[in-house]
This record gives sequence, structure tokens and C-alpha cells, in this order.
Amino acid sequence: MPVAITVAPTGPVATTADNPSLPTTPEEIADAVAEAYVAGAAVAHIHLRDARQRPTADLGIGRRVMELIAERSPILVQLSTGVGLDVPFEERARLVELRPRMATLNPCSMSFGTSQFLNPPDGVRRLAASMRDLGVLPELEIYDTGHLEACLRLRDEGLLPERLQFSIVLGVRGGMAATADNLLMMVRRLPADAIWQVIAIGRSNLELTAIGLALGGNARAGLEDTLHLRRGVLADGNLPLVERTVALARDLDLTIADAREFAAELGVTGSPGVA
Repeated sequence: MPVAITVAPTGPVATTADNPSLPTTPEEIADAVAEAYVAGAAVAHIHLRDARQRPTADLGIGRRVMELIAERSPILVQLSTGVGLDVPFEERARLVELRPRMATLNPCSMSFGTSQFLNPPDGVRRLAASMRDLGVLPELEIYDTGHLEACLRLRDEGLLPERLQFSIVLGVRGGMAATADNLLMMVRRLPADAIWQVIAIGRSNLELTAIGLALGGNARAGLEDTLHLRRGVLADGNLPLVERTVALARDLDLTIADAREFAAELGVTGSPGVA
């Protein structure tokens, strides 16, 4: 099966003070995604920022980013409903009204660094139902072992599709540590037909991405997950990180999926960007 590469160009935490190449405006994000698409990315995982670089769930900004991305490439747009720790859940959930082809769904509340990531159970159920009704495919972001069971319960309630798509997130303080043992344990527990990728935050990003690819997963690359190309060297934008991941997959003799191929595997329909 061809490997799908996701670019995560911005994220909710870093600013240009951390890496001057971080894209934060709609135009910068769309340009970074277009470069990543040409390099081999099939999916764009999008966090929105306001004019002061703060995470936002503003629907106008979201619509503008999606339009600019669609003008530049047919990449699959996946909006993050995680947005940022200070953005209220109900505001975050409204982003699916923009009808992206895909969006993230975080099943549980948790400690996140020195703060809290709040995803109340009733709100998560409402968001899952909205995504189902709008035809927005959920990508399930699981940061700990119990998050998987929460997703399976939502599936059994009919709120999620039978075939699930996961991101296994490692390295966030408050979630699972970024270790090979943790990744292998989670992969073994996934449903047999699940589509998945590993998201390794920080210095373990390259190592765990390679292990994930070797285990049959997809991969994610971008400044959301690591600001550095190598130790002590800031990445000059998202493109070098995407190119590194594509080269890694090819060195493992894997074929890179384009957006059309991955959309067919996921069973998503509609024009590029929107459901």
C-alpha cells in the first residue's frame, strides 16, 4: 500500500520567535502546503493563527486558508479541531462547519505540558456526530492508551466510521513518552484494518517516523512536530522536513501516495479541500 505523507506546517505552540520560517498567515500557510504537495505530501494538517500568531478557530480565517490552499494544489485539507489550548471547545468544534475533507477529533481531555487540553465527553460525541453528518472524515488523535478505547466506544455507538484513522501522538508531556516500545504497543492494539501514522514530537521525530514507516504506517512531517532539521539546526521551512520524510520512505522501498490515491483509500469524496 502506498504511504501517505502529511505536512503539518504550523501547529498551535511555536511562533516565529522559535523558528523564523514558521508560516502563520493564510498566504504563508498555503504557500508552505503547496511546496509540500509538490514534494510528495498528500494531506495538509492545518492549524489557524490570527494576526498576532495566536491559535484561532475564526471561521473567516479558516475559509481563507482553505481557499488559498485549493487554489494552489489538490492536497487533502485536514483542519485541526484541537486549535490551541486556550480556545474554548465549542469554538474549536465549529470549524467542521467549513466542511474540510478531513478534521481531527481528540477523544479525551488530558494534561498538556503545563496546561490542560479539554475535550469533554458530551462535546466530543456532538463533534463526532457533526462530522458524520457533514461528511468530514475524522482523524483520531490518541495521546495515551485509554484514548484508543474511547475511540472504539464512539465507533460502537455509530458516531465514527467502521474503518478508523489514527494519529499516535508521542512525546507530549502528559501523554505517552516518545519511545519505540510505546509505539509498538499502540500499533499492536489498533484494529486490524486501521489507517495510522505516528506523530513524534521533538528530538525523537525522525527515529519514530522511520519505525512507524517500517511497521506499515503513514508519516507526518512539518514544523508543528519539530522545529529542527537536525540537532542544533533549525529547519528552513517545512519543505526540508517533508523532503526528508519522503526520502526516508523511498529508502525503505515504499511508494508515495498522491492525494487522489489516499482519498480513494480513505473513501472521502468531494472537491479538493471540502467534503
